[in-house]
Amino acid sequence: MSTDSSDLFGALFEAPPANRTVPVLVPMPAPKPYSYSVPEGMAIEPGSVVQVPLGPRQVIGVVWDGGEDGVDPKKLRPISHVFDCPPLSKEMRDFIDWVATYTLSPPGLVARMALRAPNAFEPEPMVEGLKLVGGEPERMTPARARVLDTASDGFSWTRSGLAHAAGVSTSVVNGLITLGIFETVFLPPPPVVAIPDPDFAAARLEGPQKEAADEIVSEIRRQEFSVSLIDGVTGSGKTEVYFEAIAETLKRGKQVLILLPEIALTASFLERFQDRFGAKPAEWHSDLASRMREKVWRQAVTGEVRVVAGARSALFLPFEDLGLIIVDEEHDPAYKQEDRVFYNARDMAVVRGRIGDFPVILVSATPSVESQVNGQSGRYSTVHLPTRFGDAALPDLHLVDMRRHAPERGGFLSPVLIRAIGKTVERREQALLFLNRRGYAPLTLCRVCGHRFQCPQCSSWLVEHRFRKQLQCHQCGHAERTPEACPECGTLDHLVACGPGVERIAEEVERHFPEARTIVLSSDIMGGVKRLRLELEAIAKGEADIVIGTQLVAKGHNFPLMTLVGIVDADLGLANGDPRAAERTFQLLSQVTGRAGRTGLKSHGLLQTYQPQHPVMQAIVSGDSGAFYEREITERERAALPPFGRLASIIVSAETRHDAENHARGMRNAAPQVSGISVLGPAEAPLALVRGRHRFRLLVHGRRNSDMQSFLRAMLSQSPKERGSVQVQLDIDPQSFL
Repeated sequence: MSTDSSDLFGALFEAPPANRTVPVLVPMPAPKPYSYSVPEGMAIEPGSVVQVPLGPRQVIGVVWDGGEDGVDPKKLRPISHVFDCPPLSKEMRDFIDWVATYTLSPPGLVARMALRAPNAFEPEPMVEGLKLVGGEPERMTPARARVLDTASDGFSWTRSGLAHAAGVSTSVVNGLITLGIFETVFLPPPPVVAIPDPDFAAARLEGPQKEAADEIVSEIRRQEFSVSLIDGVTGSGKTEVYFEAIAETLKRGKQVLILLPEIALTASFLERFQDRFGAKPAEWHSDLASRMREKVWRQAVTGEVRVVAGARSALFLPFEDLGLIIVDEEHDPAYKQEDRVFYNARDMAVVRGRIGDFPVILVSATPSVESQVNGQSGRYSTVHLPTRFGDAALPDLHLVDMRRHAPERGGFLSPVLIRAIGKTVERREQALLFLNRRGYAPLTLCRVCGHRFQCPQCSSWLVEHRFRKQLQCHQCGHAERTPEACPECGTLDHLVACGPGVERIAEEVERHFPEARTIVLSSDIMGGVKRLRLELEAIAKGEADIVIGTQLVAKGHNFPLMTLVGIVDADLGLANGDPRAAERTFQLLSQVTGRAGRTGLKSHGLLQTYQPQHPVMQAIVSGDSGAFYEREITERERAALPPFGRLASIIVSAETRHDAENHARGMRNAAPQVSGISVLGPAEAPLALVRGRHRFRLLVHGRRNSDMQSFLRAMLSQSPKERGSVQVQLDIDPQSFL
């Protein structure tokens, strides 16, 4: 594809002479790069970050591989500017191409994820500094003396840094500058974090942890691609083991990427890293200030940043010399992106390791079924940590049969759990109550006419948030004030909340334990990430007695005084048709109960359930994860579900139900007849209406060795064109079935 420089915008200026053409990948949904001419004297190479004209705009792009396309350079618009930053490496360009090909996404949209910090493409400005040139002021004060003594080491200082180090105000330093005692120098911008020291505080590992660390480090020393799965119970020292892999990688002069599912909330991890290496890693996540993101991007591509801990998007940082990727909590669904480019960061981390020929480490107490199968087949090497680190023991787990131990009328906590909470608080220890439902109640209805409050834009009920006095949709964010009267029949004071959320459980807890200090942890509490971090720190310091939380509490936190975990509704995750429901429920409940007893205190876990004989419940309380995985793997293999088969999801949405259904049927009819691949649907998606758009779903199922991408390309090429409001989303290896 080429852009003609004879259009209106190209005619407004005289292009400099050009002698060759290059393909440039621009961050837009185009199927391949555009061709541009290179002005004479401009030095570029594949991977160079450039600015090019695109219609009336100037956009960022990357010079891509492929060479000249035979078009006369004089007929093409020229590259406007080449940025002064290192080019994207061949490995990074190959990774972008691979992700685009696998996910059937436009390569420009994938490249866009690697170019998320446009202000970082030029070098950071130098920092104005000061250097002592000699002399003394006529009037020497104690403050001036401290400044001169501090600066006498011969180093250059920033103005504020010198004032802070000397314990004076900047006006004292300014006065000495005026007297000519300091000269102005320019310093390179400071690094975002200090360089970590692999020998700063090396851990003394013993027993299974040392054996695991030795095995992992031996993989690092081979300096080639491999995938290792660290499979250890909660609190078994998995982090300390992979810290040794990080240390070995740093000693070899390579960079390290640590992927975490909720990096914005894991301040404790950053502190543990600093305790081990003497410096924190650079952070990369959506809550990072834009200026800091630019600094991290720039210093990762130049090699100044040695370790980055980030969310899934950190996988697309263009490191200078990446030598190790660690995916912590590799089973976590947060690694799946379901917007624009649909990808699983865990799987793409393995791909990036293979392309770069370096090791990848996956870590989890409850590995995904896919990783378990890869470990059993020998594709991954597996390191087991069967016991907790030190003297800590796993919690004693028990099922509470809610048919026999029913809660009091209007309550949701069984007498068994309430007694256990009381004993825990009496011992000045902490209790955690887990319920994976935000808000006060998932449904509000009128007792008189039966009216249910539903989102006007989605096929979902409005969730009551009593703290905010709002009804809110958790799909689109629609919110309205909780009314006093039913909008359907007008009856006052007859609206009833159905079912519990964490706010309602908190209300019940405060009724039973009015003197206890209670904290509610949920992703939608006011104050955002900053408040969540503060509350997690408060819990770790013992400043709360009872914690009530959603799945946020399962994210690897270490609460020293936590000795009781109560699962309010253990059956909740099993109540849908998701083929991963059993696996996810087992993982989530295992992770939550693992918050208890991590420092050696005797601990307990109580799971309230109406299905005590369910295999998931039996596997959790027995501690026999092997039996659960064996059963789950057998069922997946029998049904040819991943990893023994392949799935792709197609969601067709439109502003009218008719348009969405017709287009979905047209796509179904366009599917080629291929042995081993079948198309199911179309059918209305479980969430049939989201943000005012009607949704129909097609599910493509194939054998493990099926060429799913070729099938889908053929299907899409023969399908009706998207017209009007119709949109098609394609998801290879779907994790969500809503």
